[in-house]
This record gives sequence, C-alpha cells and structure tokens, in this order.
Amino acid sequence: MYGVIGQSGAGKSSLIRCVNLLERPTSGTVTVAGQDLTALAGRGPRAGKELRAARSRIGMVFQHFNLLSSRTVQANIELPLEILGLSGKERSRKALELLDLVGLSDKAKVYPAQLSGGQKQRVGIARALAGEPKVLLSDEATSALDPETTRSILELLRDLNRQLGLTVLLITHEMEVVKTVCDSAALMQRGRIVESGTVNELLATPGSQLASALFPVSGEATGADRTVVDVTFHGEAATQPVISQLSRTYNIDISILGAAMDTVAGKQVGRMRIELPGRFEENVVPIGFLREQGLQVDVAGDAPASIPAQDAPATAAALVKEGAK
Repeated sequence: MYGVIGQSGAGKSSLIRCVNLLERPTSGTVTVAGQDLTALAGRGPRAGKELRAARSRIGMVFQHFNLLSSRTVQANIELPLEILGLSGKERSRKALELLDLVGLSDKAKVYPAQLSGGQKQRVGIARALAGEPKVLLSDEATSALDPETTRSILELLRDLNRQLGLTVLLITHEMEVVKTVCDSAALMQRGRIVESGTVNELLATPGSQLASALFPVSGEATGADRTVVDVTFHGEAATQPVISQLSRTYNIDISILGAAMDTVAGKQVGRMRIELPGRFEENVVPIGFLREQGLQVDVAGDAPASIPAQDAPATAAALVKEGAK
C-alpha cells in the first residue's frame, strides 16, 4: 500500500496516469510488474496489443466513480470483461464473485443512482478488479466520501491488498489516508518526489516533512534560554516512560508543549514537543540520552540539532566525563 501525497497541482494525477501510460512520459521508463510499458508504446500494432494487455492488469479507481448510469451494477462490472472477450456466462459468474468480495452481493440488479457514494466506490473497485490486476491505482478514491465511508473503503482496500496480494498505489491529499493504511509513502512537490520510503523510515528521518505532517505538534518556547525539542516515538519506545526517566535522571523540569499519538501501519507512533531549560549547548547530554533510547530527536529553531544519532551517546558521555573533571 503506497501513498503519494501532495498539494493540488503537485503532479500526483499526472504521475498515476503515467503508470498506465494514459500519459506518455517525455523521458525515462515505466515498469509495472517487471514489464517496461514505455517499450511497448508507439511500436506498431503488435506492441499496441501488448500494451492493451498490460493495461488490463492495472486496475483504476476514480474519485467520481465513473459508473455508467444506464447499466446495472452487475453490468458495470461486466464491461471490462466484455472488452476482454469473455462469454456472457463467465462475465456473470465473475461479476457476482467480485460483488461478493466488496460486500455488495445484494446490489447486482440495481442502478448506480440507487446507491450511496460508498457503495458506488465499491462497485468501482469491483470493476477495477475484473481483469485480475497485479496493481490497483486509486486516484483520490476517497476524497468525495464522508469520514466513516472513507474508513470503510480504506479497510476494503487493505483487505484486498492482503487477500489478493495486490499492490495498491494511492494518490491522495489526505494525511489520514497515509496514516491509516499505507506501508510506504512519497511526498510530491512541483512535479518531483521530494521524500519517499516506508512510513516507519520516514518517521525516523530527521527533518522529514511527511513525519511532521503525519504528527503535527505546535508550541513555542516559553522564555529565553530554552531548548524546544521534537521527539518521535515508535516501536517499543512508544510504550516506555522515557520523558519521566529523563526528568529524574538529570533532575530537570520538562514542559510538554504539544503531543500526538496514533497507530500507523499497525504500530503505535507518537510525536511530542518538549521544552528543556537552558540553551542547546547545555542540553546536549539530555538530548543524547533520548537518542540512546532509540528516539528520533529534532531540535526546533536555529540550534545546531544535527549531532548524528550514532554520535549522540559518545558526545553525551564525553560531556559527562568533562563535567566530572
């Protein structure tokens, strides 16, 4: 489950249309399930046939459903099967199986106008699965739905991902979508990928824009000579009383300016903004202690927060030794 997120105009929809070659990239290649689709483009009738066959293995779910109002739900799902040349009996069997898979087995004979938005999107998903795709492209598939319906559609996509071994590429502008179902994510700005990786990797990356957006925390220093630190908790560290341990170990008063905690990719993750007394130089040892616990620590403001995580324990130990002298 791979989420691509960005503001309007960032290039998300253009990217997803390049994946199935509805848009032809001006350079580079597009490889889906090990096959270079760009090598099939514009190379004669046979290549065109191969490209159509490759596209049939890439499903597409749209923001506004794009169902044919004159066709029943079952007939909408059968449409791509007609194009693939399946017999009427085989089309009917497969369409009914797909309706059962998306939880709409009782809606085969109704028309799209009789369905709710969430039900229409389930039909769209069933239609996208008709060709037994290896990859499912979702272009803002939940942005027209209410929050509760969005959750149910995301749960369905996650279930399909697990049951069918289906790769799902989600285009979205909603951080909640990434937080709820995505294993990996990429941030697009002005037509370029500026960050990408697994969600857990991004949460552990210093200065990650995606991590900050997934878990926004706010709060300014309450006075001069204070150090504001953003701490990201994930894995086992999310369940440990690290901040209270820090306070007791170094006998310092710590102010919590803001915090957010949630479950991402099935794991508890949190982000907290805390304030330490004194300037950054006076807090290198406490910050090193936090990093020793496996936490991601970013110092807000202009402080030189770039002590590499692997060097933090040594730096802290050196300062403690110097203080003992």
